[in-house]
Amino acid sequence: MPAPDAPADFVQSLARGLAVIRAFDAEHPALSLSGVARRAGIPAAAARRFLRTLESLGYVRADGREFALTPRVLELGYGYLSALSLPEAMQPHLERLSAEVGESVSAAVLDGADVVYIARVPTRRIMSVSITLGTRFPATATSMGRVLLAALPDAELDAVLAASELAPLTPQTLVDPARLRRRIAEVRERGWELIDGELEAGLRSVAVPVRGRDGRVAAALNVSTSATRETRDGLRDRILPLAQGAAAAIETDLRLL
Repeated sequence: MPAPDAPADFVQSLARGLAVIRAFDAEHPALSLSGVARRAGIPAAAARRFLRTLESLGYVRADGREFALTPRVLELGYGYLSALSLPEAMQPHLERLSAEVGESVSAAVLDGADVVYIARVPTRRIMSVSITLGTRFPATATSMGRVLLAALPDAELDAVLAASELAPLTPQTLVDPARLRRRIAEVRERGWELIDGELEAGLRSVAVPVRGRDGRVAAALNVSTSATRETRDGLRDRILPLAQGAAAAIETDLRLL
């Protein structure tokens, strides 16, 4: 029910829909239908309609009996989010890292089978396409994407890979499903990924995960460079430790938010 002082043009269905979104938080990242109804303070039948609507729009995903938000909810408040929370916490560290290594540094989250850029510090153009906030790339062909995929539970990973189009973007792109799964398993084991010419010829990047306050991987950050400026060994031995240090510093800040 709306508050007694609610305006005459108060839209109760919108308020209920927002209550469903707000039912999810760090302590409740996944909820059953009854859990959503209880936390949102609405009947189960209404909660079901709102959840199915949000699912069809891509803001919620269903996994068996439980529901969870997707990164697409960032779109609902991106003007505010871009100046606060995760991007805000990451930006100064990305800038510091970029200054240290002299290369472009980015951060992204996973949305379905794609990575979506949420923060970036460019130093020079190294790809044929321009990268801005909101740019999407196939997760399977990017260093940040593989780090994010490696953090998924097996069932979610299976679903994402089944929905991924393993297109040969370059001759080096890993498109064999079995080899890709083995590579993701390796990333899960070592905690970082290095890509060499799979997204675009001559582009190299190394990525590491960034964990939120709940300990789960919330995003990934990477350093990207040209094969003419940095060797694979240089990325692994010189730049990777600096990227890991930046991720650790971001995680410390996130715990204080």
